Amino acid sequence: MILKELFEKGVDFQTFINLDGDINRDLILNTYNNIIIDGTLINSIKLIKKRINVLSFAEIWCPDCKINVPCLFKLTEINSNIQMRIVPREGNEEVMEKYKYEGKIRIPTFVVLDEEFNELGAFIETPKTLKRVINTGNELQVIIAKRKYNKGGYSIDTIEEVLSIIV
Repeated sequence: MILKELFEKGVDFQTFINLDGDINRDLILNTYNNIIIDGTLINSIKLIKKRINVLSFAEIWCPDCKINVPCLFKLTEINSNIQMRIVPREGNEEVMEKYKYEGKIRIPTFVVLDEEFNELGAFIETPKTLKRVINTGNELQVIIAKRKYNKGGYSIDTIEEVLSIIV
């Protein structure tokens, strides 16, 4: 069971952000501090009674990781039944082959696992709501959406997408 072994070798959020004591750490913490979750979504997260393990393939330098890993950490803070561990992409490409998007390995990739480490699903790189805008091909909408995304404007979408895999 390779995913369980990787999960057990993974690091927690604090260790991950401390891999870089400079700008990347500050950007991740800024993103984290600006995520505001409404009461309804918090209640939905708190309703999860089963143990969930999320194996995150991520790198501290990756722009998408700086945006989405803090979203996943918020979930773990709201509900202690949700546990996350982070492992690097580098050295784990073979495991990540299964999660390719558009023919490429993407990070972050969050593999959602139940308490027995059976896979429930995966979040890959960016939320589907952003991917849909990009796939329209409307250049102006894509530019606006990417700017919003880079400022954390899709954080709730990421949280809701991971939550939809869990429930």
